[in-house]
Amino acid sequence: MKRWCVISLLLFLIFTGSALGEEATYKGLSNFTRVLDLVERNYVDDVDSEKLTVSAIEGMLKTLDPYSSYLTPERYKELEIGTSGEFGGVGIEVTLENDALTVITPIEGSPAAKAGIKPGDLLIAIDGKSTRDMSIDEAVKSLRGPKGSTVKVTVQSQSDKNPREVLLVRDIIYVKSVNSKLLDGKIGYIKLSQFQEKTSEELVKAIKGLESENRGELNGLILDLRNNPGGLLTQAVEVADEFIDEGLIVSVKGRGEDQSTEYYATKKNNTTDYPLMVIVNKGSASASEVVAEALQDRKRATIIGTKTFGKGSVQSIIKLEDGSGLKLTTAKFYAPSGRSINQVGVIPDVVVEDDDRKDLQLERAKELLKASGTGKIAPSG
Repeated sequence: MKRWCVISLLLFLIFTGSALGEEATYKGLSNFTRVLDLVERNYVDDVDSEKLTVSAIEGMLKTLDPYSSYLTPERYKELEIGTSGEFGGVGIEVTLENDALTVITPIEGSPAAKAGIKPGDLLIAIDGKSTRDMSIDEAVKSLRGPKGSTVKVTVQSQSDKNPREVLLVRDIIYVKSVNSKLLDGKIGYIKLSQFQEKTSEELVKAIKGLESENRGELNGLILDLRNNPGGLLTQAVEVADEFIDEGLIVSVKGRGEDQSTEYYATKKNNTTDYPLMVIVNKGSASASEVVAEALQDRKRATIIGTKTFGKGSVQSIIKLEDGSGLKLTTAKFYAPSGRSINQVGVIPDVVVEDDDRKDLQLERAKELLKASGTGKIAPSG
């Protein structure tokens, strides 16, 4: 990377911020260029100026939050591949929590899920390299690769403090957004794995398909958002809009007016007013939390399961001139009640813990639907 590109990025970050600290920022920028020049000319060994400047940018962004990062041209391409719905890897969504690389969720059916990796597990090392000080993007790059290749991860679960090594064989990861089936008692079950470009459209098709299979209206719907790491906010809004007739769905608030938006329900009775249960867990994050919180606040659904992850922020992807990019947190989500989801999560109305042997959360959701003709269930104590 040329030095002018680094300076351009730093100036971009200055001018997208407040004018109040510009004098101090310009002074810092002057110091940065002076230090870089001194290192290049006087350090005992030859230095790679590109590595120095990239490291400086990465270090700056790392002080902000776990989700803001610099994307080299190679990483930017990786990001584009990852949002296509198909890529080679092990199927783990990760984040940084308390400076530790933490699993948000394994993708259903992926090598990671089959190996028993769970939400909240810590990734201590990847192929023997410690993940301490490793960025999310570096971790993702290390975990992805061609089908059939292997990667060894060192995992520490919450229930077992002894780390274990797991050898994963990479596969093609297909992220199917919507899966559905008809359960006993004429109950429709819909699993949303991620919010992609056509998720709301596929949701409507799934409901109609369940009605057709049932040869009539359903007795209720179960919307399963467990281990859903999020995705497109616009699709989360459209999914919530299928069940809410009016009012605010979510507020997105940034520093500037152009970064703040309120999303309201627009579709009137587009989806039959079925009693609705929503299942969540620690692996439910970001856009899936927006849906759960909106349906809970509007008293449209009963939320069942365990507290969600608590990622209520928006990352904007900005492509730079040389093919690199900037992933920057530019706003936060707020529920209709005004509550921030970030680092808090959604608290279920009915708390049911995960169980490896039996799906107690799904069983409870079915019980509540069968016991109620309205879907309005009193929260548990």
